[in-house]
Amino acid sequence: MISVKNVLVALAVAFTAYLAARGLWWTEAAVPYPLIVVATLGMYLATTWLCIFWDPAPSAAAPEEEHIGDVHRTRGRLPVPAMILALAAAVVVPSAISFAVGPGSVTSGFATWYLGGIGALMTIVMVRRRPWAAWAGIVILAVGSMAWMGPANALALGLVGSIVWVTCAQLLVGSLDRAARDTSRLAQLQRAASAWQASQVGRQRERRVQVQQALAVAGPVLTRTVATGGRLTDDDRLEARLAEGRLRDEMRGPRLLDDDVRAELERARRRGANVTVLDEGGLEGVDDETLSIIRAQLAEALRSASSDRLYIRTSPDARVAVTVVGRSPSVGGPSEEDGVDLWREIPHPGAAEVR
Repeated sequence: MISVKNVLVALAVAFTAYLAARGLWWTEAAVPYPLIVVATLGMYLATTWLCIFWDPAPSAAAPEEEHIGDVHRTRGRLPVPAMILALAAAVVVPSAISFAVGPGSVTSGFATWYLGGIGALMTIVMVRRRPWAAWAGIVILAVGSMAWMGPANALALGLVGSIVWVTCAQLLVGSLDRAARDTSRLAQLQRAASAWQASQVGRQRERRVQVQQALAVAGPVLTRTVATGGRLTDDDRLEARLAEGRLRDEMRGPRLLDDDVRAELERARRRGANVTVLDEGGLEGVDDETLSIIRAQLAEALRSASSDRLYIRTSPDARVAVTVVGRSPSVGGPSEEDGVDLWREIPHPGAAEVR
């Protein structure tokens, strides 16, 4: 499969092979130590191609280390052994080639190939996200080449080009990393926007359901009120109070309600009890099966209640799901403070009931 990465790898291999092949074209003068030249060329090619192709598989901890926007930094980084070999090549190749060709040929074309060769190697190291090693290799190359052929000749024969290659590579890698970070941030913003939109759609749907329930509950009462001009019978007033109570229940404690609980709440109100239902948290994340158990126990508690006022609240306590409190006037008369005649704590299924 042809990809940008494969094309760049092929170009890197071809270019470094061409630079190394230049070292074999000694036609102007005899080379005192040709075996050293060939061995050095082999070392250079092996090190360069190792730096190109060595991309170890990510470890089990790699996904945790790769933060969004830094994936290319961690996954494409040159392994430390290959980086050390590249720096060793920057140290060995200039001196070995210059020594092998002899003092009279250190500025010949077949002897100065390492200026571009080591520059290309350090460019690869830079692209593999080892900037300090790449610049250290360039410094080593500059020192070695200037020591053998002089500063002027080194700069004129290719050292400047190598510095420019590494500089351009660093600028390009930095631009790609910034683009990757910007892309990841944009993806995060898009995900956050999608989540917010989904939550808004869910809330709108929930509000529509509540409005429909309110219309279903209060619609008949309002219709009769309008039809009679506000002159309601006692039964109509009772139905209006019951409708108001049902609406409050649906708005304040929808998690606590099912058909049985609604029936018991209406029965309590029909006998004259004042009922308050409040969902104050504590049931978030509870599954439907657990909620059905809690609602069944709540309906049982309401079925046996005879209090004049009932308070039903959810509890943030880890053990208690719902608290049911009933209050009625004391025996001494209505002027005295109401006494508590019902206290029921419905535990979360599996938790010990608070005594």
